[in-house]
Amino acid sequence: MTTSSTPAAAAPPGQVYIRPGFRWDEQDAYLFDIDGTLLRSRDRVHYDSFFAAVEQVLGHPLVLDGVTLHGNTDPGILRDAFRLAAMEEAGWRPHVERIFAHMREGVTARQGEMDLVVMPGVQAVLAHLRGKGAALGVATGNIESIGWIKVEVAGLRPWFTFGGFSDAYEVRSDMIRHALALAHSAAGPGATVCVVGDTVHDVTAARVHGLPTIAVATGNYSFEQLMEAEPEVCATTLQALLAQPEAGVR
Repeated sequence: MTTSSTPAAAAPPGQVYIRPGFRWDEQDAYLFDIDGTLLRSRDRVHYDSFFAAVEQVLGHPLVLDGVTLHGNTDPGILRDAFRLAAMEEAGWRPHVERIFAHMREGVTARQGEMDLVVMPGVQAVLAHLRGKGAALGVATGNIESIGWIKVEVAGLRPWFTFGGFSDAYEVRSDMIRHALALAHSAAGPGATVCVVGDTVHDVTAARVHGLPTIAVATGNYSFEQLMEAEPEVCATTLQALLAQPEAGVR
């Protein structure tokens, strides 16, 4: 999930690392994170929906101070907020589905207010990978209806044939496992699958399942921070990556 916060300080334009031997554009399927990877939200529609839904369902304010948002899942954000508030699980967990229902309704009603920016090179990379016959899906911490609304409003929906979402998954690696199964259904049981994301959490969640990653510094993590997670590919933008197909650092 993203808000209108300022991204981390970017590395020099065009900086790219590709692990020797890894062919980033020759995988059978790709799982793209949404926020910070495909697009950035310059609005608070999704963010505000947490507060409004919790207030409606539980009757008290939600506090997100101290909660990790970037690279988390929507269920994980709620869990972390309630735990930081020292709420007993019995006081909130039975109500999560009602909270999500209100979030879906709120975002659907306000989708006309969304101000989304597609990240540099996204359309070109999607076209490049589709042209090579790859299956394209999303794998995101958003719950499904909210994630698809963002993708549709940004004009990216036609590229994707499937999506893994967090409705039933607090832990990002569990969502990736679900998305991986969908990718194998789309591209074949033996298909090679690559995760594309903008946080270290995308890299670590993919690694749980032995999946390679393309990390892009278009969110709130810098190129240097992403490199510390040791992804197979790291780039300031997907546009920069498309301009450098060979291994190494530029």
